Amino acid sequence: MNEFPLTRHNFGFRLGLLARRWRREVDAAIAVTGLTAATWRPLMHLAHRGDGLHQTALAASLGIEGSTLVRLLDGLERQRLIERRSDPQDRRAKIIALTAAGHDTVNALRVRIEALESELLTDVDDAELALFGRVFARVDAVLAARRGSAEDEGP
Repeated sequence: MNEFPLTRHNFGFRLGLLARRWRREVDAAIAVTGLTAATWRPLMHLAHRGDGLHQTALAASLGIEGSTLVRLLDGLERQRLIERRSDPQDRRAKIIALTAAGHDTVNALRVRIEALESELLTDVDDAELALFGRVFARVDAVLAARRGSAEDEGP
């Protein structure tokens, strides 16, 4: 759906629209698993960023407040998808890790997401995707330089 041509003046707006539509499709594909966007995203971020992520780093990666994350983690822990461990270097800090069931869930999510992405990208060839990736990387580098880091790594 191309409502208006992409220009430098509406790039962010169009990117935001695309991201919301994409996310809505992913959320719908994931909904059949019983997980919501609020619950599947932390699992995918843990898998992407590596197990044993500090709770504060996970909150930053997700772009949510720590108190919001605590409630999400409580539910994921009840489902035995994650576990919290005390950091041996700082007993006050919590390290979040996927359990075996969490890894299985992430693998099932990846299968669903990859199938959906293949479907959504059917009309995009590899060269176009590579070009999009280069543009993405360049814009991301500018944003990271402005902030001083790549703070929002993750899916």
